[in-house]
Amino acid sequence: MPRARLLLLLAFFPALLGGRAHLGSVAAQTTAATPVATLDAAAIARAALPAVVTVLNEQSGGGPGATPTPGVIPGAGPQPLDSGSGFIIDQQGHIVTNAHVVAGGDTYQVTLQSGETRTAKLVGADPISDLAVIQIDPPVPAVLHFGDSDRVQVGEWVLALGSPLGDFTGTVTEGIVGALGRSVPDQPGMTGYANLIQHDAAINPGNSGGPLLDASGAVIGVNTLAINKAPQVGPVQGLFFAIPSNAVQRIAHSLITTGNVAYPAIGITKMDVTPDVAGQYGLPAPYGVYVMNVIPGSPADHAGLEAGDIITAINGQTVDAQHAFSERLFAHQPGETVDLTVVRLGGKLPLWHEGNVLHITLTLGTR
Repeated sequence: MPRARLLLLLAFFPALLGGRAHLGSVAAQTTAATPVATLDAAAIARAALPAVVTVLNEQSGGGPGATPTPGVIPGAGPQPLDSGSGFIIDQQGHIVTNAHVVAGGDTYQVTLQSGETRTAKLVGADPISDLAVIQIDPPVPAVLHFGDSDRVQVGEWVLALGSPLGDFTGTVTEGIVGALGRSVPDQPGMTGYANLIQHDAAINPGNSGGPLLDASGAVIGVNTLAINKAPQVGPVQGLFFAIPSNAVQRIAHSLITTGNVAYPAIGITKMDVTPDVAGQYGLPAPYGVYVMNVIPGSPADHAGLEAGDIITAINGQTVDAQHAFSERLFAHQPGETVDLTVVRLGGKLPLWHEGNVLHITLTLGTR
């Protein structure tokens, strides 16, 4: 098995290179990762690196008759599957990382910047957001604090910290924010990402789960994936993506307090509408989701959504280039009643009637 799992998008946004978690030990003296109000990368790195960890994911070989796992020798005891990065967020030893870093593991170890290792436990993992929380026993050497990702600006200076390839611990790279609100569509075996921060601070397999810092040393994102190849183009450079810190805080809090994350659902199969798709099929809306099927008995079915509808907004918040449908949907909770703005097509694509804009009230279910 490869040692590091950074999500790399190949060709048509395919694969995840997986990361796993092995948790490590902690220095005896706790210090604070004090924000530095400067563009001095060295000062920010000195303050932040004690709170950044390498996460090693282990799986036991199991006993006779156990289901074999590729790369794991049956009966040989815990064996490393992969590695990734993470960072300590509180004095209780909670560590944020990616869900794909801890997937499939039985035990976890964390290695600190000092080289110490400590066994960790899995608090919770959420494959939909690709975020997870693990925990080591205190004391901890340092913690990182979260910044407000809603205030991040294109062109803003950033640092990425982590352990590329699992061996190059404590690596720091520098770049700027290239774009905000980026989305990666659903692909086979992978849930799509929405509202990502695009940047060009180099990350590689093993950086998954590591922090993206702003000029004050605050965490504004969790590094999660990279695009290294594009269809009919070949290798590309400088396209790296992080989950915004505001989403990370919300999901980490839910994982710590309940062990899981509840997501709303409306009960449809869908196709994302983009300007290219709208142009190809003559759709009246450049952004939204095209309802391919309505699941019988679902909230969408009860509310009167139909196959062929295009959902363009939730509670007046439009789906657009900066705000994916999933982002708009996940801003609400299961059980909440929302207003859907819907364009109802008048027949098979590309036929429709001007003015067929409906408002449908729907009570969200649970995904």
